[in-house]
Amino acid sequence: MRKMLRNKYFLLLLRLIVGGVFIWAAVTKIADPLTFAQDVRNYRLVGQTLSFLTALILPWIELIAGICLIIGVFPRSSALLISGLLTFFILLVAITIIRGIDVECGCFGTLSRKADLWLILEDSVWLTMSLILLFSPANDFSLLRKKNQSLS
Repeated sequence: MRKMLRNKYFLLLLRLIVGGVFIWAAVTKIADPLTFAQDVRNYRLVGQTLSFLTALILPWIELIAGICLIIGVFPRSSALLISGLLTFFILLVAITIIRGIDVECGCFGTLSRKADLWLILEDSVWLTMSLILLFSPANDFSLLRKKNQSLS
């Protein structure tokens, strides 16, 4: 397992998968911010104004983090941001379930599904992948290299 976690092709695959999911999620929300604002509002944690601001800002953060993760610009920072977002999403869904609120997750715009234990499990898988990227050594496919590495 340790060898696999240091394999540059495996790490690239994880970056493509996690980054791709975040890009896809972001694009679906950016395409319909009003629906996403209502999805945020349905969790009953913030008011209308903050729901709308979240709907305008959060998808762009997801998009930038996903793109940076895929192309290798600040991959660890991107993995850290994505890990933080996923941790928040998992906690949000868990709190919503405990409160007995039946809500669509809002994860993929109009393609969203019910916020339930399966969603927590799925997000936990994504979180595991992003944590692997966060704590694994940088790989050869990063666009930004350390100063002491040659660019050849």
